[in-house]
Amino acid sequence: MGKGMGSLRRTDMCGNLRDTDEGKEVVLMGWVQRERDLGSLVFIDLRDTTGITQIVFNDTLSKEIFEEAKKIKSEYVLAVQGKVRKRESINKEIPTGDIEVLASSFKVLDESETPPIYIKDDDKVSENMRLKYRYLDLRKPSMQEKLKMRSRAAKVVRDFFYDNDFLEIETPMLTKPTPEGARDYLVPSRVNEGKFYALPQSPQLMKQLLMVSGLDRYFQIVKCFRDEDLRFNRQPEFTQIDVEMSFVDVEEIININEKFLFKLFKELKNIEISLPIKRMTYKEAMENYGVDKPDLRFDFKLIDISEFVNKSEFKVFSSTIEKGGSVRGINIKGCSDKFTRKDISSLEEYAKIYGAKGLAWMKITNDGITSPIAKFLQEEELNSILEKMNGKAGDLLIFVADKTSVVFDSLGNLRNEIAKRLDLIDKDDLNLVWITEFPLFEYDEEEKRYVAKHHPFTSPMEEDIELLETEPEKVRAKAYDIVINGDEMGGGSIRINNMDLQNKMFKALGFSQEEAEDKFGFLLDAFKYGAPPHGGIAYGFDRLIMTLTNSSNIRDVIAFPKTQSATCVLTDAPTDVSEFQLKEVHIKVDKKQDE
Repeated sequence: MGKGMGSLRRTDMCGNLRDTDEGKEVVLMGWVQRERDLGSLVFIDLRDTTGITQIVFNDTLSKEIFEEAKKIKSEYVLAVQGKVRKRESINKEIPTGDIEVLASSFKVLDESETPPIYIKDDDKVSENMRLKYRYLDLRKPSMQEKLKMRSRAAKVVRDFFYDNDFLEIETPMLTKPTPEGARDYLVPSRVNEGKFYALPQSPQLMKQLLMVSGLDRYFQIVKCFRDEDLRFNRQPEFTQIDVEMSFVDVEEIININEKFLFKLFKELKNIEISLPIKRMTYKEAMENYGVDKPDLRFDFKLIDISEFVNKSEFKVFSSTIEKGGSVRGINIKGCSDKFTRKDISSLEEYAKIYGAKGLAWMKITNDGITSPIAKFLQEEELNSILEKMNGKAGDLLIFVADKTSVVFDSLGNLRNEIAKRLDLIDKDDLNLVWITEFPLFEYDEEEKRYVAKHHPFTSPMEEDIELLETEPEKVRAKAYDIVINGDEMGGGSIRINNMDLQNKMFKALGFSQEEAEDKFGFLLDAFKYGAPPHGGIAYGFDRLIMTLTNSSNIRDVIAFPKTQSATCVLTDAPTDVSEFQLKEVHIKVDKKQDE
C-alpha cells in the first residue's frame, strides 16, 4: 500500500552526495536498485534520476526498524533519513562511491512486485517487453540520460532562435488534408458530418502564411504525423524543429543554421564543428555515393566504368549500357582476403533488396585477377577498369549493371553495409555536409508523371525556370539538406512567392487550376496580397537526438514510441471504440469477415 511521506522531506538527490558531505544529516528518496542482507547489516542501493547512494542499516537501530529493513525488496520506493559517512570500501564505478548513508529511520512509500524486466542498462529483454513496460524501461540510467539530452537540446534550440529574433508560434494540429508525400492521419469531425481533418505532416503551409503575415522569423518544436512505412529512424508521430525566415536566400539560411548546429554540438557534446560546413551538389552525391545522404566517414566511392565495357562480350554489361543504363563499381581497398565467395553472395543478396539483379566482382591478387566474369572481358577492358578504379593487389572490386537509378540505390546502400561489416565507422566521428541543387521534380513510375521532389512550393533556380515546361527533369531547386553521418537531419528550400511562377509549377506537376485551388486555395489567396521572398528548414529533432546520444534506433530517444507496426503495446493503441463513439462522428466500420 502506498504511504505518504509524513514529516519527511527530501534534502538531497541520491547522485549528488560526495565526501565533502561527510557528517551531514540527509533525507533521500528513491527506488531500491538492489538489497543485500548480511545478517547484522543490510545494504541497499537507493536510486533516483541523478544516480545511486548506498544506504546502510545496522543493528544499532531499534529491533523493529531493523527487522523492517530486512523486508525491503528491489524497486520498493523509500524515504531514508540518516548521516553521510565515508565508505570503508570505495566504489570507483559511481560518483557517490566514496560515501554511504547510515540510516537512522526510513519509510516505505510504496512496495513493488518483482518487475517483469530488470532495471539495468545491460538487460537483454526483447524490445516488445521494453515498450510494454516502458515506465520500467525508462527507469534505466541510460534511457534517462537520453531523455535528459533531449530536454537540454530543446533548451539550446529555444535559446538560439530566441537570441536570433525568431518568434515561437504554434500552428494547428487539426488541419486540412494536403498532398505532401505520405498518407495523412485523418480525424473525423463530429459537428461537420462526413468531413475530416488531417493531422499535419508538417506545418509547411502555415509557416509560409506566417511569413505572408509579416512575422519575419518563426520557429517551433512541433509534432508531425505521417502514416508511412516505419524503419529504424521513422515514427508515425515525430518531432520537428521548424524554421522559416523572410527576405532571405539560400546563403543566409545556411549561414544561420550553421551557427545553430555549431551551438548545438558545442553546448551538448563539446564538439566544435568546422565552419563553413562542406557542400556537395545532389549530382555529385549521386555520382560518387549513390544516395543523396552520403555517409562521408569512410571512402568507397562509386566509379562509372560504362565507357570501357559498352562493347564488351560480357552482355550483362554491354546490353545494359545499350538500353541506357550504366555499369558502376566500388573498390573495397585491401579487403580481397576478408570476403569469401559466401560473403560476396551475401553482399549480392543485400544489393538485390534495392533492385539489383546481381553483383559482379573481381579479386585482385599478386598472381592476377580471380573473377567469374574475367574470361568475358578483353585484356584492354580489364586494364582500363583496373586503372579507372585504382585496382591494386589485395583489392576487391564489385559491380552492378542496371538502370542508373537501380545502380545508385543498390551500390549506395551496399557501401554503407560493407563499411558496417568491416567495422570502419567511428561512432564518435561527426561528419556534416550540405547537399544542394536538388532536382525540382522526380518521375513517379506508378503515376507516370513528375512529382515534386520536396513540395510544390519549392522555388526553382532562376536560370532553370525556362525549362519548367520543356525539360522539367533538368530543373534544379533552391533546396538543401543537412546530412550528418549518412542521415538526413534536416531539409528546406526557398519558397515560391510569385503567383505566375507558382501556377507554372502546378502545371508542370499536372495540377489543373481547379485542383490547385481545391488543395491549396487558402495559401494561393494569401499570395494575392503580397508575399515576401521566404524560405526555411525543418530538422528531425528525434534524429538529432539519436546522433547526440549515439543511438541506433529512434524509439530509444522518444519517451513513449510506437512499434514498427505503428502500435503502442503500453496502451494497446490503436484500439476499437464503441458504436456510440463511431455514431457521434458519423462513421460505420466495415469489418472484413473471415473467408
